Amino acid sequence: MTVTEIVPVDKRRSKVFLDEDFTFVLYKGEIKRFGIEEGETLSQEVYQEILKDVLMKRARERVIFLLKASDKTEQELRRKLKEGGYPQEAIDYAIGFLKDHRFIDDQDYGRRYVEYHSRQKSERQIRYELQRKGLDKEMIRDILEEQPVDEEARIREYLRKKGLKPENMEFKEKGKVMASLGRKGFSYEAINRVLSGGWDMD
Repeated sequence: MTVTEIVPVDKRRSKVFLDEDFTFVLYKGEIKRFGIEEGETLSQEVYQEILKDVLMKRARERVIFLLKASDKTEQELRRKLKEGGYPQEAIDYAIGFLKDHRFIDDQDYGRRYVEYHSRQKSERQIRYELQRKGLDKEMIRDILEEQPVDEEARIREYLRKKGLKPENMEFKEKGKVMASLGRKGFSYEAINRVLSGGWDMD
Protein backbone atom coordinates (compact mmCIF):
# COMPACT_ATOMS: atom_id res chain seq x y z
CA MET A 1 0.00 0.00 0.00
CA THR A 2 1.17 3.51 -0.85
CA VAL A 3 1.06 6.55 1.40
CA THR A 4 -0.80 9.06 -0.79
CA GLU A 5 -0.98 11.97 1.64
CA ILE A 6 -0.10 13.05 5.17
CA VAL A 7 -2.33 15.87 6.42
CA PRO A 8 -1.84 17.64 9.77
CA VAL A 9 -4.81 17.37 12.15
CA ASP A 10 -3.28 19.67 14.75
CA LYS A 11 0.21 20.65 15.94
CA ARG A 12 1.02 17.14 17.15
CA ARG A 13 -0.94 14.73 14.95
CA SER A 14 -1.44 14.00 11.27
CA LYS A 15 -3.85 11.86 9.26
CA VAL A 16 -2.18 9.29 7.01
CA PHE A 17 -3.99 8.42 3.76
CA LEU A 18 -3.30 5.16 1.93
CA ASP A 19 -4.30 4.25 -1.60
CA GLU A 20 -6.59 1.45 -0.39
CA ASP A 21 -8.80 4.12 1.25
CA PHE A 22 -7.34 3.29 4.67
CA THR A 23 -6.73 6.28 6.90
CA PHE A 24 -5.43 6.60 10.43
CA VAL A 25 -4.09 9.29 12.73
CA LEU A 26 -0.62 9.18 14.29
CA TYR A 27 1.53 11.55 16.29
CA LYS A 28 4.43 13.10 14.39
CA GLY A 29 6.96 11.06 16.37
CA GLU A 30 5.13 7.86 15.43
CA ILE A 31 5.12 8.80 11.75
CA LYS A 32 8.86 9.25 11.96
CA ARG A 33 9.33 6.07 13.98
CA PHE A 34 7.56 3.92 11.39
CA GLY A 35 9.25 5.68 8.47
CA ILE A 36 6.02 6.89 6.89
CA GLU A 37 6.50 9.28 3.98
CA GLU A 38 4.24 10.54 1.20
CA GLY A 39 4.65 8.58 -2.02
CA GLU A 40 6.43 5.72 -0.25
CA THR A 41 5.18 2.15 0.21
CA LEU A 42 3.87 1.05 3.59
CA SER A 43 4.24 -2.71 3.89
CA GLN A 44 1.46 -4.86 5.29
CA GLU A 45 3.80 -5.94 8.09
CA VAL A 46 4.42 -2.35 9.20
CA TYR A 47 0.73 -1.51 8.92
CA GLN A 48 -0.15 -4.47 11.15
CA GLU A 49 2.50 -3.36 13.64
CA ILE A 50 1.01 0.14 13.74
CA LEU A 51 -2.46 -1.34 14.10
CA LYS A 52 -1.52 -3.70 16.93
CA ASP A 53 0.98 -1.59 18.87
CA VAL A 54 -0.64 1.83 18.51
CA LEU A 55 -4.11 2.13 17.02
CA MET A 56 -5.90 -0.74 18.75
CA LYS A 57 -4.60 0.25 22.17
CA ARG A 58 -5.42 3.89 21.57
CA ALA A 59 -8.94 3.06 20.37
CA ARG A 60 -9.52 0.97 23.50
CA GLU A 61 -8.35 3.81 25.75
CA ARG A 62 -10.53 6.24 23.83
CA VAL A 63 -13.78 4.30 24.24
CA ILE A 64 -13.12 3.76 27.94
CA PHE A 65 -12.61 7.51 28.31
CA LEU A 66 -15.83 8.21 26.37
CA LEU A 67 -17.81 5.86 28.61
CA LYS A 68 -16.47 7.53 31.73
CA ALA A 69 -17.80 10.84 30.43
CA SER A 70 -21.32 9.50 29.69
CA ASP A 71 -23.25 6.33 28.91
CA LYS A 72 -23.24 5.48 25.19
CA THR A 73 -24.49 2.83 22.78
CA GLU A 74 -22.29 0.71 20.54
CA GLN A 75 -23.23 2.76 17.47
CA GLU A 76 -22.39 6.04 19.19
CA LEU A 77 -18.96 4.74 20.20
CA ARG A 78 -18.27 3.39 16.71
CA ARG A 79 -19.19 6.76 15.23
CA LYS A 80 -16.91 8.60 17.67
CA LEU A 81 -13.96 6.34 16.80
CA LYS A 82 -14.58 6.69 13.08
CA GLU A 83 -14.68 10.48 13.44
CA GLY A 84 -11.38 10.21 15.34
CA GLY A 85 -9.69 8.61 12.33
CA TYR A 86 -9.44 5.03 13.62
CA PRO A 87 -9.47 2.23 11.01
CA GLN A 88 -12.20 -0.41 11.11
CA GLU A 89 -9.95 -3.08 12.64
CA ALA A 90 -9.14 -0.84 15.61
CA ILE A 91 -12.81 0.10 16.04
CA ASP A 92 -13.91 -3.56 16.02
CA TYR A 93 -11.18 -4.45 18.51
CA ALA A 94 -12.13 -1.65 20.93
CA ILE A 95 -15.86 -2.49 20.79
CA GLY A 96 -15.08 -6.19 21.22
CA PHE A 97 -13.01 -5.38 24.30
CA LEU A 98 -15.93 -3.45 25.83
CA LYS A 99 -18.37 -6.28 25.13
CA ASP A 100 -16.02 -8.93 26.51
CA HIS A 101 -15.74 -6.98 29.76
CA ARG A 102 -19.46 -6.09 29.82
CA PHE A 103 -18.74 -2.37 29.68
CA ILE A 104 -21.48 -1.86 27.08
CA ASP A 105 -24.87 -3.49 26.63
CA ASP A 106 -27.35 -1.74 24.35
CA GLN A 107 -30.34 -3.44 25.95
CA ASP A 108 -29.34 -2.28 29.44
CA TYR A 109 -28.69 1.18 28.00
CA GLY A 110 -32.17 1.19 26.47
CA ARG A 111 -33.80 0.17 29.76
CA ARG A 112 -32.01 2.95 31.64
CA TYR A 113 -32.89 5.45 28.92
CA VAL A 114 -36.58 4.56 29.02
CA GLU A 115 -36.67 4.58 32.83
CA TYR A 116 -35.22 8.09 32.94
CA HIS A 117 -36.83 9.74 29.90
CA SER A 118 -40.31 8.23 30.20
CA ARG A 119 -40.92 10.84 32.90
CA GLN A 120 -40.71 13.63 30.32
CA LYS A 121 -41.10 12.17 26.82
CA SER A 122 -43.65 10.35 24.71
CA GLU A 123 -43.22 6.74 23.62
CA ARG A 124 -42.82 7.78 19.99
CA GLN A 125 -40.09 10.28 20.86
CA ILE A 126 -38.24 7.65 22.92
CA ARG A 127 -38.51 5.12 20.08
CA TYR A 128 -37.10 7.64 17.62
CA GLU A 129 -34.20 8.65 19.86
CA LEU A 130 -33.22 5.06 20.67
CA GLN A 131 -33.25 4.16 16.97
CA ARG A 132 -30.94 7.11 16.29
CA LYS A 133 -28.61 5.77 18.98
CA GLY A 134 -28.39 2.44 17.16
CA LEU A 135 -30.87 0.16 18.94
CA ASP A 136 -32.89 -2.02 16.59
CA LYS A 137 -36.69 -1.81 16.48
CA GLU A 138 -37.24 -5.26 17.98
CA MET A 139 -35.03 -4.49 20.99
CA ILE A 140 -36.82 -1.17 21.55
CA ARG A 141 -40.21 -2.86 21.30
CA ASP A 142 -39.21 -5.47 23.91
CA ILE A 143 -37.90 -2.79 26.28
CA LEU A 144 -41.08 -0.71 25.98
CA GLU A 145 -43.21 -3.79 26.57
CA GLU A 146 -41.27 -4.37 29.81
CA GLN A 147 -41.34 -0.67 30.76
CA PRO A 148 -44.40 0.94 29.13
CA VAL A 149 -44.58 4.72 28.98
CA ASP A 150 -47.60 6.16 30.80
CA GLU A 151 -48.40 8.82 28.21
CA GLU A 152 -51.59 9.93 29.93
CA ALA A 153 -49.65 10.68 33.12
CA ARG A 154 -47.11 12.71 31.11
CA ILE A 155 -49.90 14.65 29.39
CA ARG A 156 -51.60 15.41 32.71
CA GLU A 157 -48.26 16.59 34.08
CA TYR A 158 -47.82 18.85 31.04
CA LEU A 159 -51.26 20.39 31.61
CA ARG A 160 -50.58 20.90 35.32
CA LYS A 161 -47.40 22.81 34.53
CA LYS A 162 -49.34 24.99 32.09
CA GLY A 163 -52.12 25.51 34.66
CA LEU A 164 -54.73 24.04 32.32
CA LYS A 165 -57.86 22.04 33.15
CA PRO A 166 -59.55 20.15 30.27
CA GLU A 167 -63.04 20.90 31.59
CA ASN A 168 -62.33 24.65 31.51
CA MET A 169 -60.72 24.76 28.06
CA GLU A 170 -62.55 26.08 25.01
CA PHE A 171 -62.55 24.15 21.73
CA LYS A 172 -59.90 26.36 20.09
CA GLU A 173 -57.59 26.15 23.10
CA LYS A 174 -57.96 22.37 23.19
CA GLY A 175 -56.99 22.26 19.52
CA LYS A 176 -53.80 24.19 20.21
CA VAL A 177 -52.91 21.95 23.16
CA MET A 178 -53.57 18.81 21.11
CA ALA A 179 -51.31 20.12 18.33
CA SER A 180 -48.56 20.95 20.82
CA LEU A 181 -48.74 17.52 22.45
CA GLY A 182 -48.84 15.86 19.04
CA ARG A 183 -45.59 17.59 18.07
CA LYS A 184 -44.05 16.15 21.21
CA GLY A 185 -44.91 12.69 19.93
CA PHE A 186 -47.84 11.79 22.17
CA SER A 187 -50.47 9.59 20.57
CA TYR A 188 -53.79 11.07 19.55
CA GLU A 189 -55.61 8.42 21.59
CA ALA A 190 -53.80 9.33 24.83
CA ILE A 191 -54.23 13.06 24.23
CA ASN A 192 -57.93 12.65 23.47
CA ARG A 193 -58.56 10.50 26.55
CA VAL A 194 -57.05 13.11 28.84
CA LEU A 195 -58.62 16.15 27.19
CA SER A 196 -62.04 14.53 26.86
CA GLY A 197 -62.37 13.80 30.56
CA GLY A 198 -61.99 16.01 33.60
CA TRP A 199 -59.49 15.09 36.29
CA ASP A 200 -58.37 16.44 39.62
CA MET A 201 -55.55 18.95 39.41
CA ASP A 202 -54.73 18.66 43.11
